[in-house]
Amino acid sequence: AVQGCILTGVWVIAHECGHHAFSDYQLLDDIFGLVLHSGLLVPYFSWKYSHRRHHSNTGSLERDEVFVPKQKSCIKWYSKYLNNPPGRVLTLAVTLTLGWPLYLALNVSGRPYDRFAYHYDPYGPIYSDRERLQIYISDAGVLAVCYGLFRLAMAKGLAWVVCVYGVPLLVVNGFSVLITFLQHTQPALPHYTSSEWDWLRGALATVDRDYGILNKVFHNITDTHVAHHLFSTMPHYHAMEATKAIKPILGEYYRFDETPFVKAMWREARECIYVEPDQSTESKGVFWYNNKL
Repeated sequence: AVQGCILTGVWVIAHECGHHAFSDYQLLDDIFGLVLHSGLLVPYFSWKYSHRRHHSNTGSLERDEVFVPKQKSCIKWYSKYLNNPPGRVLTLAVTLTLGWPLYLALNVSGRPYDRFAYHYDPYGPIYSDRERLQIYISDAGVLAVCYGLFRLAMAKGLAWVVCVYGVPLLVVNGFSVLITFLQHTQPALPHYTSSEWDWLRGALATVDRDYGILNKVFHNITDTHVAHHLFSTMPHYHAMEATKAIKPILGEYYRFDETPFVKAMWREARECIYVEPDQSTESKGVFWYNNKL
């Protein structure tokens, strides 16, 4: 678990590289990010581009890339059978263990496209023509690490690789999904259709969380996420300073939830099942979470 937490911090640095927030040189950022993310079996450029679109469309029910909440009419028939403690335990277990690879490989929880989309396809609908070469490079990086792991398993044994690499990687994947989920899922966070959405509203539809000592281990990606969405090329080591500066400016529009993250995870899984239009205004383009199935 300790190794996994430390590697999650490495994952965050690679994420910084994808935002060109690591150095003054884009090439250095991309080389460093490619090495770090490939080492964690993340296709660097592939996720860099889809994540950039997430930042450009945060909070949009139509164009956001990931953790886009469903409207009640789109809820699957089996959801009511999972809307109980055992069902939530099962859902969270699958989400935290398989959610990240399923998102990369099958676009699970991602925005719908007009055809099948996944992060390893250079000609998929996620990417433009000028991005396709970098997707090949991302795939090559992941394949190279997979080959290295295969050789390591042949030399050291599969059990050794699972213990030293596989288990920490599960922790990394679990935290990457949990952090992202809790940053964008909370009963007080609105979502918008195109009639009400704009970039600033979307950027502010995020919430900072407190992970205790893990805030520092994760380079404060957890408790400075609002500032990160407003200034995504800002290095992480300025994020705390920026957060302190924007709090009095944003006032009630700045959101911080001090609920312990494990308790918050359970609460959001229980209360944030789908979104429905705001009934208190004439506008039908603002949506809020609900859990009444």
